[in-house]
Formats: sequence, C-alpha cells, structure tokens
Amino acid sequence: MLSTADAGSLAPLRQEGAWPQARLQEGSNTRAPFAFIRYCVASPYACRVGETRTVEWTPEVRALVTKVNTSVNRSIRPVNDRGTDTWQANVSAGDCEEFALTKRERLLKMGLPASALRMAVASTAEGEGHAVLIVSTPSGDFVLDNRLDRIALWHDTDLTFHKIASSQDPRLWHRLV
Repeated sequence: MLSTADAGSLAPLRQEGAWPQARLQEGSNTRAPFAFIRYCVASPYACRVGETRTVEWTPEVRALVTKVNTSVNRSIRPVNDRGTDTWQANVSAGDCEEFALTKRERLLKMGLPASALRMAVASTAEGEGHAVLIVSTPSGDFVLDNRLDRIALWHDTDLTFHKIASSQDPRLWHRLV
C-alpha cells in the first residue's frame, strides 16, 4: 500500500463529465515515490533510460501482456506493507508495488520497451493508495492491476490517477492532469 504522501497529495485526474482521453495526460514534474528511488538504486538495470516509444497493441502483444498480468497476479501472495514501504520485484508475497514491478520486469525480459512500461500511482475508489503498471500504446494507456486479471484502458478502471513515471527516464515522474 502506498503512503498518503505518495498517493493522495496530488490533485486527482478523474473529472466527472469529461470525455476520457485514450492516453494519460502528463503535467509538471513531481517527486517519484521514495521507495521507488530506493528500488532503482538497488536495481539499476530495471530503471535504465531507453529509447522513448510505445508498443503496438497487436493481438500478440495483448495476449502476452494478459498472460503476464494473470500469471503474476496468481504467483504473488497479497500482503500489505507494515512499517517501511519497500518496493521489490520477483517476490513470493507483496503488495501492489511488487505486483507491478514484477510484471514490468517480466515484460522487459520478453522484449517490450522500457519506455512503454510505466509505473503509476493512483487511489482506489475506497481512497487507498495504489500502484499499477501502465502499458503505453498508440491505442491508449492500459492498466495492469493486481486486483483484476483483465487489462483495461486507464479511464475504464475505478482508479484516480495522480502521477506516472516518465517514458524517457523511469526515475523522473510527472503529475497527471
């Protein structure tokens, strides 16, 4: 679970009555979650800067992303952080960040571009801080959420998005507007 500082301190993205955009709209720079910075220090290969591009949302890519999402959702035992929030990948138990980071690392190893696999911070409908992986495509930004096996466009979820990692450098984050 994300801290209030990481999830709830920014203005929410959702606007009632607004026509949904297929892509999340980035605003000004903001601080990355501190636990994510620690993750990047411990796993520099996972936070490397790469060529900025999206991934084509072909039936093959969609099937691959869905398979990884479902597989990771079933392989990690959900446990809420108590005390210190530590972000890690490839664990047997963890919370939303561990699910999202594990999905990201698996998709990177399968050849998807790092710039298309972006961590995002949101709030659930219940107001709980939540982290997800966003797959950026020309067709829109798709959410991989440990609470669901289905892949959905960001505006078809119950999440209110706050900030997202930059496609140019995952260590830099942007507010969502």
